[in-house]
Amino acid sequence: MLVLESIKMALNSLVKNKLRSILTLLGIAIGLFSIIIVMTAIGAIQSSVESAFNSLGTNNFVVQKFPAITGPREWRKYRNRPDLTIEQGVRLKAITHLPAAIGISLHKDGMVVKYSNEKTNPNVQLQGMNLDELRVNDLVVAQGRGFTQQDENYTNMVCILGSDVADKLFKNIYPIGQEVRVDLMNLKVIGVYEKRGSVLGAGQDNFVTIPLSVFKKYYGDRRSAGYTVMAPDKSKISETMDEVIGALRKIRKIPPGKENDFEIVTNDQLVAQFNDITKYFRLGAAVVAFIALVAAGVGIMNIMLVSVTERTREIGIRKAIGARKIMIRAQFLMEAIVLSQIGGLIGIILGVIGGNIIAVVLHVSAILPVEWIIIGVTVTTFVGILFGVYPAVKASNLDPIEALRYE
Repeated sequence: MLVLESIKMALNSLVKNKLRSILTLLGIAIGLFSIIIVMTAIGAIQSSVESAFNSLGTNNFVVQKFPAITGPREWRKYRNRPDLTIEQGVRLKAITHLPAAIGISLHKDGMVVKYSNEKTNPNVQLQGMNLDELRVNDLVVAQGRGFTQQDENYTNMVCILGSDVADKLFKNIYPIGQEVRVDLMNLKVIGVYEKRGSVLGAGQDNFVTIPLSVFKKYYGDRRSAGYTVMAPDKSKISETMDEVIGALRKIRKIPPGKENDFEIVTNDQLVAQFNDITKYFRLGAAVVAFIALVAAGVGIMNIMLVSVTERTREIGIRKAIGARKIMIRAQFLMEAIVLSQIGGLIGIILGVIGGNIIAVVLHVSAILPVEWIIIGVTVTTFVGILFGVYPAVKASNLDPIEALRYE
């Protein structure tokens, strides 16, 4: 009953002093808004990126020339590594036993795909791949068929289109069996991949795949290939990785004791690296929020001290008719907490809405950051208690006789 009464009195006090209360609420709201909007936006982006990384597969890992994420200085170091070649990938498949599949792929960016009077923008990725590459990347052919060993062996001039390319070129025409032109190649369309959507606004369906033998015929083997290795199951991924590293070191003639001249990349590593990047944004938001909340807390204390001075006679009357110190203390402490909580809730609501607006703009799924909402409510309660204790104690210690004489 004491708590409920204190809450009612606190709300009445806030309503009576609207402008003062709004200005105080604003400080708390800004503090919570600044951290919740950042955490909501980062959470939405992280969820989308992790989803994209997980498409690599929990049993898979990639072997490539460069690390997954590099800066300008690191890039200069790694660019001098010898390229991974198609022949090395074929040998790797031949001498390893644990991998369930080893996909080999090469790609060329900035391609234009033409059909009749239609053509794409010069931003299509052309991918040459072996049969295992379709399997390990779980590429689903929605229309037509996938590649066969015959396509690879006989260098058949065929292709499978990403859904964005198919939609652009074949608006009202069934694409299977049609012929498209890519660079100097005339390719028969044998399939269209299932749509995979986008990550951070970047589409994942703006590509064309051709047999690896066709890619090699037209573009040679002068660029570094990538190998996607599928372990038999998740429990054997480490063992499979060790076998692949050992076999590739032998193929590339790396002397004992010298570091690998290739990188092993897993989806867990990609997620960890992404989290390392975003942690600085989180830290920055936390620092801004801390400063804003401290400033808001000082504002609450100042407002509560003014309130104690203004209501000195009220406190004296309450004490004179039997109110104990704990009741006076609870009233003013609850007023500070309510003030802090209302401001915090406003900041949390605006932060969640703002963060999800950013997520929608970036074409990622909206989220509700329950963990950060709970943290926000807890922090605002703590701020209310911390900065409301002194005014509450000061109010409860007023001498009732002096308080009654106060004008």
